[in-house]
Amino acid sequence: MEAETITSKIFEDVIRRNSGESDFHQAVKEVLETLGPVLKKHPEYVDYKIIERICEPERQVIFRVPWQDDQGKIHVNRGFRVGFSSLLGPYKGGLRFHPSVYLGTIKFLAFEQVFKNAITGMPIGGGKGGSDFDPKGKSENEVMRFCQSFMTELYPYVGGNIDVPAGDIGVGAREIGYLFGQYKRITHSYESGVLTGKNPKWGGSLARKEATGYGCVFFVDEMLKVRGQTLEGKNCLVSGSGNVAIYAMEKLTAFGAKVIACSDSNGVIYHPQGIQLATVKEIKEIKRQRIHLYTHEHKEAQYIEGGNIWDIPCDIALPCATQNELDENSARKLVANGCIAISEGANMPTTPGGVKVFHEAKIAYGPGKAANAGGVATSALEMQQNASRDSWSFDTVEQRLHSIMKNIHQECFETGAKYGYSNNYVVGANILGFRRVAEAMLAFGVI
Repeated sequence: MEAETITSKIFEDVIRRNSGESDFHQAVKEVLETLGPVLKKHPEYVDYKIIERICEPERQVIFRVPWQDDQGKIHVNRGFRVGFSSLLGPYKGGLRFHPSVYLGTIKFLAFEQVFKNAITGMPIGGGKGGSDFDPKGKSENEVMRFCQSFMTELYPYVGGNIDVPAGDIGVGAREIGYLFGQYKRITHSYESGVLTGKNPKWGGSLARKEATGYGCVFFVDEMLKVRGQTLEGKNCLVSGSGNVAIYAMEKLTAFGAKVIACSDSNGVIYHPQGIQLATVKEIKEIKRQRIHLYTHEHKEAQYIEGGNIWDIPCDIALPCATQNELDENSARKLVANGCIAISEGANMPTTPGGVKVFHEAKIAYGPGKAANAGGVATSALEMQQNASRDSWSFDTVEQRLHSIMKNIHQECFETGAKYGYSNNYVVGANILGFRRVAEAMLAFGVI
């Protein structure tokens, strides 16, 4: 049977068994469509049902999260934790608190995490979790009470050698602190390695906050080097204004690029003279307000309510907000306006139609499972520090992160070329991650 026929049948079964989970379907399809060449070279993967097993989570935990607001009103949210693969190490992946979260969201993120974690070369498996809770507009005490209730249900399923959650959208150092505090309270044990993304003062790693954004920039820098170019003097768009976007902007500026626009879910800030990062940090990290306040400090900047950041001409685009934020029409606009490289800071931010446009235009396109792997790689470095009761300097962590991202780029580039897809980082990343997990499956037997 032809490889394409095999993967098509597997995908049909995935849809049948996971009905209504469109995000998960999209993530699986994107991987399966690239595996034909590797299945032809390794028929044993078909014989041992490797793909079928990879597409089924090892475990899925769904639980109720009741909590009380400051007025005494009781609310009930739903919590999730999906462990997709522990073949290479304990489940590793963040927690997302956002009203859009449902099981399909968590499964897509966990599935992507398996391959992302595998290509880092670190000993970590893939998982993801979260809740449909929205921390926006909540008081500190409300966020604390929700996190305590969430961890009360989650704690039996996590541990340094079992499952190590971290942050994601809606979950930063504040939420990780409340979650860790509740875990410690319940277990009467100080297990630093049970969560990553902690404050460096109590077991966190320096440079972890910056890692995903920095890593995304390191990756696009490597893609440009292959093409004989650099980031110096390039005009850049960075969607979002959260943790990933902020530190991507910081590192782009350090490389001599100019960020001319960023955004949040309400609109876009366009500042041709260059985004002033200190203002963005104050609005988002301190005040926790909306990005339109930026124009209060910088009158020459333009706020476009409900605007599309990808309509703005640029050289480099970094989608750092959320999944499927960059569609086919936006991709065509970027290409028409002269964009030469895309590096994904978010998970699956470009739709399949958009990815096709980028590949047809032959511009550099770094998919999230490679380009944003710096965050989880640095989480693994935090786990190492926790295990040895050690703490490394910022420079040490950043140097290791830079080295990891260079290696990810090189291995994805070489793997794509090996299987007949030069300069295709999607194929390279998918096959590289898949093979590492597949080989572990063959070695461990039918489990």
